[in-house]
This record gives sequence, structure tokens and C-alpha cells, in this order.
Amino acid sequence: MLCPKCHSLDDKVIDSRLSKEGNSIRRRRECLRCTHRFTTYEEIEHLETFVIKRDGRRENLDRQKLLTSFLKACEKRPVPLEKMEEAVSHVLNNLDLFQQREVPSKFIGDQVMEQLRYLDPVAYVRYASVYRCFEEIGEFIEEIESLKKVTQQPAACNL
Repeated sequence: MLCPKCHSLDDKVIDSRLSKEGNSIRRRRECLRCTHRFTTYEEIEHLETFVIKRDGRRENLDRQKLLTSFLKACEKRPVPLEKMEEAVSHVLNNLDLFQQREVPSKFIGDQVMEQLRYLDPVAYVRYASVYRCFEEIGEFIEEIESLKKVTQQPAACNL
């Protein structure tokens, strides 16, 4: 590791510990040349994931944009923010399992709908109406009927 004071590459690790969040390692180092002490953090490198939109455009996968989708769908609904954040994490974990650098927006939309189905049925229908571009009342009714069938069957919640 390059010393920030003298730019030497020779150092030793004095102390290592897990960060508070548990997703990185904090290391205290000492330069062997000038004895300057400094801190570094080591974390897992995540490859950037791109979303392939319906029109073929590509854009970076954005956690905040996903959360915004949940917030809009659940607006004025009794869904706690932490449940929405858990749902976003679940969607992102599923994308990691997919192990692709480019993911179709349809796959992400389907994952969001699956999470909303368990969070709140009204939020689910709201999201479905935009995601599937409902244009007639019959499409709403069909979606609600399919939702009723699913909620009547016992299912394990992924959250």
C-alpha cells in the first residue's frame, strides 16, 4: 500500500478489524520508511451491472432508482421504509445470483413485482399498472384476480 506521506510501498499491518457494517475490513498500517500510520479499508469489489431498457439503451443499475420505484408504489400505504429497503436488497441479491453484467429491465421489473406482491397488494397493482402499461380497466381487474389467487394460496414470503 502506498504511504500517503512519503509514497513508499513498504508497510506493515498493525491492526485489522471488521467495520461496523461488516462489509469491509479496516486496517491500520505503518510505513516502514517514515513510520507514518494510516488507515485503509478492504471491501468486496462489485462489478458494475447495466440495465438493458426496452428500447435497447443501457444504463447503470442504480439502487436509489430501485428504491424510488418502491417508494412511489407504496406511497400513502402502511409499508415501513425498512421493509422497502429489504425488498430492494432482495432484488439486488437476486441480480447477483443472475451473474450477468447486463440485465434486461423486464427481469428487474418482475423481481420488483414479486417483492411488492408480498409487501402490499395495492402497491403491487399500482406498480403493475405502470410496468405493464395498463390501458383498460379490464387489465386492472385481471391483475387483481390473479393477485387474489396467489394470496389465497399459502406462500413463503422472501422478506
